[in-house]
Amino acid sequence: MSITITFRDPHGNPVETTAMPGDNLLRVGQAAGLPLEGTCEGQMACSTCHVIVAAEWFDRLPPASEEEEDMLDFAAGARRTSRLSCQIDLTGEMDGLSVSVPADSNDVRRM
Repeated sequence: MSITITFRDPHGNPVETTAMPGDNLLRVGQAAGLPLEGTCEGQMACSTCHVIVAAEWFDRLPPASEEEEDMLDFAAGARRTSRLSCQIDLTGEMDGLSVSVPADSNDVRRM
């Protein structure tokens, strides 16, 4: 069973992709060509994989850990519904998830 995820790139353009349960949102976004750096390999030593979760989805995701909330304090353009994509492992219940990559995202891989 595949899961449909809709990203909005930094310009607001929709990028629809599919994933499988157990996939990590950061890896799915990177495979779709989005500027999500994620240099810390999921260890929460950075906030370069920050996404803004659509409001209707935010409360449906597992809650952020205290450590993730602390890291989001360093994320450029953080909002109330911000999360670190490296911390979101996809489940079948997340089919239709919609997230945005902030306009001020930074991906040094493309510099």
